[in-house]
Amino acid sequence: MRPEPAYPLLAGPLRRRAGVLLGCCAVIVVVLGLLFAHQTGIDGLDRAVDSRVIRSLGGHRSLLLWLASPAELGPAGLTSLIMVAICLMTGRLKGAILAATAIPVASALCDSVIKPLVHRSIDQDFPSGHVASVLALAAMLTVLLVLPPQPLIERRARLLVPVAAGVIACGVAIAVIGLRWHFFTDTIGGAALGAGTVCALVLMLDLRPVSRWLEAPTRWLLARRSASVGAGRRSATGFGEGAV
Repeated sequence: MRPEPAYPLLAGPLRRRAGVLLGCCAVIVVVLGLLFAHQTGIDGLDRAVDSRVIRSLGGHRSLLLWLASPAELGPAGLTSLIMVAICLMTGRLKGAILAATAIPVASALCDSVIKPLVHRSIDQDFPSGHVASVLALAAMLTVLLVLPPQPLIERRARLLVPVAAGVIACGVAIAVIGLRWHFFTDTIGGAALGAGTVCALVLMLDLRPVSRWLEAPTRWLLARRSASVGAGRRSATGFGEGAV
């Protein structure tokens, strides 16, 4: 399907659901932040969950580091850059903006705003930046690859993206707990922050004033794409005629 200059990232009903999800994520971050503000110890829930993870996997540091690696700057940044390139090549300017901003915005909110405000424990653990980044990446991929109105992959394979992203995100959460970088509730806050950030970005990009502002550059991008496709077809036809 050829994208329109002002196409939405999400269909109408999904935008309403994204708004509800954003509200839920904001409540989770705020409530947990208030509960754990300036906390220096560990509560009962964290102790119960963390002790089981550490007891089971604490001796497998190499495995835990491998599980945490998808949230590192290299893999997450490379995936985002690939999605930016794909969106630009297919004329989806909004998608390119979302892919370029999802992880940086989530990381900035986590490290520069929420962690200093909450100041949980000595290392400012809440929320988990690793989990926030991987959830932002997972949500961004789900929006661009799976959800209507302009999914980038075939219907049969769409379910694989959120399932794989969810498994990887759970692996990152388990890893940061097993490595004793974060408490369990830090990972919950990070997940809410990452998912909520993408919901907020999508809703902002789908606002009518923003869509109108992006319409002209998107038309230019689509024109360049059409010109490149046409030139490629003419070159292929000329090559075939010359060969014959």
